[in-house]
Amino acid sequence: MSLRELVVLGTSSAVPTRHRNHNGYLLRWDGQGFLFDPGEGTQRQMLHAGVGAHDITWICVTHFHGDHCLGVPGVVQRIARDGVAHPVRAAYPASGETYWRRLRNASVFADTSVIAERPVSGPAASFDAGPVTLTARPLSHPVESYGYRVDEPDGRRMLPERLRERGVRGPLVGELQRTGTVTAPDGSTVRLEECSEIRRGQSAAFVMDTRLCDGVFALADGADLLVIESTFLSAEAEPAARYGHLTAAQAGRVAAECGVRRLLLTHVSERYGTHDEPRFLDEARAAFGGDVVLAHDLLRVPVPRRA
Repeated sequence: MSLRELVVLGTSSAVPTRHRNHNGYLLRWDGQGFLFDPGEGTQRQMLHAGVGAHDITWICVTHFHGDHCLGVPGVVQRIARDGVAHPVRAAYPASGETYWRRLRNASVFADTSVIAERPVSGPAASFDAGPVTLTARPLSHPVESYGYRVDEPDGRRMLPERLRERGVRGPLVGELQRTGTVTAPDGSTVRLEECSEIRRGQSAAFVMDTRLCDGVFALADGADLLVIESTFLSAEAEPAARYGHLTAAQAGRVAAECGVRRLLLTHVSERYGTHDEPRFLDEARAAFGGDVVLAHDLLRVPVPRRA
């Protein structure tokens, strides 16, 4: 059965709080598991969330600030300890290779050979990730940072009423799907385009520490699910820009301009308490009329069903 959901493992920014762990997000997509920005404590959060090392097929690090990567050693060593046999790819900014190597080999352990590095650089990098394509694009932060996007290819949806009109049924339907044309019982040629329509592939975008920039909008464009940092409220727009972060209002603007279907706000500064949480939703909703969710640790957020 198809499973497409985000398992939220941590939602704080620079430091964890009593209610929010450091970052960590596992996007489960048709048998693939994209672990984004495993911060400190991710391994334990995975236990609480009911997911394990065997669910991970990709580790994607946006940048090498500690709250986005200090969980890498524990995750890597858990992959080794649990005997994960399938390949696990690791994407991260190529400029941070030294930091990746330190995290990858942070302590003595019985290593694994299943992890393969895929460093990213330049204006865009794309990887084949099974049923989807994983794309990385640069963001705007004081250190080099990349956001990620998962895209399912477009498919086709068969139209039963058109098939009936043309007399295409039974094994002929499968032949039409495989070859693109089929001869109907009346001798006419039926083309796939006559009896089907394009089924748009689904997508999810992951945008962490950044100011507004072209990469943000390119990653978010038309996404069914946008996971985006909203570290600050609008009253702190100046320090947000200075430190390379977004406000909740800016996240809402991105979602509105990009036609996003579901917006997930996360990476909340420790300066805000639970009493401030409605303000994040209010600011985002003032700009975006779609579905807005404020992330909490261990929340599960499904990718919206096809429109």
